[in-house]
Amino acid sequence: MTTNQQSTLLVRLPDGYTTSILTPELEEGAVEVLNACGRWETGAPSTSLEEMRVDWSEEGFNRETDTQLVLSPQGEVVAYGEFYDVSTQHVRMFSYARVHPDHWNRGIGRYLVEWVKERARKNVPLAEEGARVVLHQGINSVNKAACELMESCGYSKVRQFYRMQIDFDQPPVEPVVPEGIVIRSLVPGQDERDAFYASYDSFRDHWGNVEEPFDEYMKKWMHFIENDQKYDPSLFFIAFDGDEPAGISFCLPYIEEDKDMGWISTLGVRRAWRKRGLGLALLLHSFNELYKRGKPRAGLGVDATSLTGATRLYEKAGMRVSREYHTYEYELRPGKDMMRQ
Repeated sequence: MTTNQQSTLLVRLPDGYTTSILTPELEEGAVEVLNACGRWETGAPSTSLEEMRVDWSEEGFNRETDTQLVLSPQGEVVAYGEFYDVSTQHVRMFSYARVHPDHWNRGIGRYLVEWVKERARKNVPLAEEGARVVLHQGINSVNKAACELMESCGYSKVRQFYRMQIDFDQPPVEPVVPEGIVIRSLVPGQDERDAFYASYDSFRDHWGNVEEPFDEYMKKWMHFIENDQKYDPSLFFIAFDGDEPAGISFCLPYIEEDKDMGWISTLGVRRAWRKRGLGLALLLHSFNELYKRGKPRAGLGVDATSLTGATRLYEKAGMRVSREYHTYEYELRPGKDMMRQ
């Protein structure tokens, strides 16, 4: 099932190493590479086969063109690379590449970085004429070798993101909900459109956002809630002002890396309802619900220089920075920037 595709790139793999697309029989090996890297960076595995299968089955993602595995001379999966571009605008693409720590310093990471760049160039013509097109990848800041590799391959560090967490040494503070607002859980079959529109509208003001039709945005969320085993509608909270959704906090009962950590995957307030304490109320509401379910801690990811001041909000609620990630950017085509800056 392997093919040697390195002849199309200037970068060569070590002798005896071959490449393959992601096939069903190689899925477990790919996940083990991701988890070996996770254990090196954080001390814990980072994902699961079930979680990755949700990502791999998303509409628009093509295993044959968007994945690249590297196999050792013994046929073991030692690296996984992925190209991700499922938006309708095609101006902000993503890459994801990991090499098993036992196979570092052999040029495999550089090979994958260059493979993703070559793959991304094929999608540039899909973007609007004259639009700037970029490729992004996130790197855990502790992996200094990976950060240096990105820069040596022409990427620039453009943003920092934090993981923040709070430990529930005592019951969380009760939220003070703004007058006229009601926070409740999502009712399946009734509230999905309101919930995801509130998320869609809230994140228009976040760095990197690229406008896309709402129905496309909702389709991605529906794929998640229909396929991810961590989805629990009782942990998807919506703030309503009458019949109007004003904000959301979508939580998960755990993450693969830490089954004891409740996770706030998405928290946002629509522009017309900001500066009234609703963001803090949604956050504290989430803390209390996760605490009631026996979670000793909760976490979330945030833009370190959030345009909406999210980092300050989370610090006010008692959260602290526990990890830092760098976002690296490679410009595929200059032009008019369609990303929110």
